[in-house]
Amino acid sequence: MSINEIQLIEQLKTMGLVPGDTVLIHSSLKSFGHVEGGASTVVGALLHVLGDEGTLMVPTLTGRREDSLSCPPVFHVLETRCWTGIIPETVRNMEGAIRSLHPTHSVSAIGGRKEYITTGHEKSSSPCDDKSPYFKNANLEGYIMLAGVDQESNTSIHSCEEIAGVPYHLQDTAIDITITGYEGKRLIIRNRLHNWEKPETDFNKLDEVLEQKGIMKKGRAGNSLIRLIKARDMFEFTIDLLRKDPYYLLI
Repeated sequence: MSINEIQLIEQLKTMGLVPGDTVLIHSSLKSFGHVEGGASTVVGALLHVLGDEGTLMVPTLTGRREDSLSCPPVFHVLETRCWTGIIPETVRNMEGAIRSLHPTHSVSAIGGRKEYITTGHEKSSSPCDDKSPYFKNANLEGYIMLAGVDQESNTSIHSCEEIAGVPYHLQDTAIDITITGYEGKRLIIRNRLHNWEKPETDFNKLDEVLEQKGIMKKGRAGNSLIRLIKARDMFEFTIDLLRKDPYYLLI
């Protein structure tokens, strides 16, 4: 059985999305089942539902376990592929999309608020802080959509960790990283990077409680289980939780 763009549009509308919304999607294309036209159809359906004033965001992450002072990340805004899947790669390469300038946790966006969302990420002091697109999505009262993936893929939880100041999430020392931006412009970014040697976390601890509190609801698009999360409410709840118990997400 396959699904087409018209069917996806109707299913996404059933989730409650309307024109003008902002959506950050973490996704597995395979989870939808056979989609006529593949990733472009999923992206097209989302853009149709969000309309000209709405905005679609995707995580175009490039961070590696090796990233450190001795092995700084290499990032070219146009050339560095992300490892977050074919849907983010499809959006990143679309005409009119803008990618934020961050060496490990960039976001690509297309739509009415793309410039606000992506501008200034290079000024962040850590990958997902309060200058990042992840926090800006919450400011816009946007949504986080998990399509066929669970909370382990929810990068906005890292943003909550950074803003709450948990002691395990970031490397101890900020480093200078030279990246290549648009028109070949070289920029120096100073950042405390993700700590890949941190204790193991379990973001799925949040799944049931977010649903119970009405912050998240579940639905279906094709074969994909969709989690649709109110970003601002999730940030407020999770930051408060982590300030009270900084180790809550550790296993």
